[in-house]
Amino acid sequence: MPLSAHAAAFTGFVQTLKALDAILDKAQAEAETRKIQPEVLLSSRLAPDMLPFTRQIQLMSDFAKNAGARLAGGENPRFPDEEKSFPELKARIARTLDFLASVDKAALDAGLERDVTFPRGQSATVTMKGADYLTRFAVPNFYFHATTAYAILRENCFSIGKQDFLKGVFDA
Repeated sequence: MPLSAHAAAFTGFVQTLKALDAILDKAQAEAETRKIQPEVLLSSRLAPDMLPFTRQIQLMSDFAKNAGARLAGGENPRFPDEEKSFPELKARIARTLDFLASVDKAALDAGLERDVTFPRGQSATVTMKGADYLTRFAVPNFYFHATTAYAILRENCFSIGKQDFLKGVFDA
């Protein structure tokens, strides 16, 4: 039996979104204990030319929901990038998870064979087969931003580890 798009990518999206949601809880609690202002942490970056923590979470959310909508051929919900707090970031993750749960699994698989056109930058678009879009663009970008968000917290000496990032992998 071939591997479905849902099994190959979307279960990982869901697991990682849930893990980052739990990491946000730990980060918020630790920031309060260490008396770190949330806006300082939320605006932290790994390098001056990289996007801040908040934007990493927003983009992780976008790559998951965009992949779901584009492959399934459904409506792509628009989430304005206005989050300025841990609870707002958690709410965005929850909206993303709700949307992913609503996406038809058969439509995801059908989308692997279709052409998917998506924006690249401000004025260009790219068209790829759905399978290439998912495996070569959406999944790598999702994990890039998830890992970068995690790394920003580690750079700021937060008490999280690999098991936090992989939370849910070994749950039944």
